[in-house]
Formats: sequence, structure tokens, C-alpha cells
Amino acid sequence: MTKKGSKQKITKARGVGRADIELGKKIKVRRVEQGLTQEQLGDDLGVSFQQVQKYEKGVNRVSSSRLQQIAILLDVPITFFYDGDKKTREVESLLFLDSNFSLRLLRAYSKIEDQAVQRHLVTLMESVAKIGEEEKKVD
Repeated sequence: MTKKGSKQKITKARGVGRADIELGKKIKVRRVEQGLTQEQLGDDLGVSFQQVQKYEKGVNRVSSSRLQQIAILLDVPITFFYDGDKKTREVESLLFLDSNFSLRLLRAYSKIEDQAVQRHLVTLMESVAKIGEEEKKVD
């Protein structure tokens, strides 16, 4: 793969890398958006929930054929999982959804129909966050 004195090797011979971890995060975010459990996705894929968990954590690599199955089940184009896709960039901002609390907060916010109320909530949240940052600086 590498020529004498040229570029570094791109991938390890074995094991997973950063790309596998990022791919797993995107699978998880989309699965949660769809309201599926790991067990449900695993059943649809014909694998255990533990295998889905390993994909999402980046412990195991996802083959191209398996990724195609996941994309179909999660109702996204396969490009969703790779950089450059508009939907992918939108989802990257949602990767904070690793906690149930964050997901509950987002779901509750999305149910608010009045945009003025939404704006006030965002302003309130930004103010609270700013106060928290200022308190950290004082400590």
C-alpha cells in the first residue's frame, strides 16, 4: 500500500478506526430518530442487539452490504453515512443525542408549534449555558 518514503498507510491491517466510530454514531442517531431499539434493528438485520451495539460503538466494522441494509431499514440513502451529504451534516449536529435526556428535550421542543415560544426557549437555554460557563471561569 505504501511506496518507499511516500504517504503513510491509510488504514490498519486489523481493527477499527475513527471512521468506523463515526459511522456507528450516525447509525445510532438515525436509529433513535426512527424510534427503533437495538433489538428491533438487529431483528430486521438478522443479527443480535449486541452486534448492533458493536456497530454503533465502532467496535465492529460494518460491511458495505450490511450498511446498505441498514440504510434501507433506517430510510436514508447510503450517502447519509458519509461526509459531504447535506443530511449527514445536519445529523452531526445531533450527535449529542447519546443521552436519553437530550433526546427527550429535543422531542419536547419539536412538539412546540409556536415559533415565538421556541425562540424564547432557545434564548433561555443560551442564557443558562452562558451563566454556567461564567461560573466555571470564577471557580
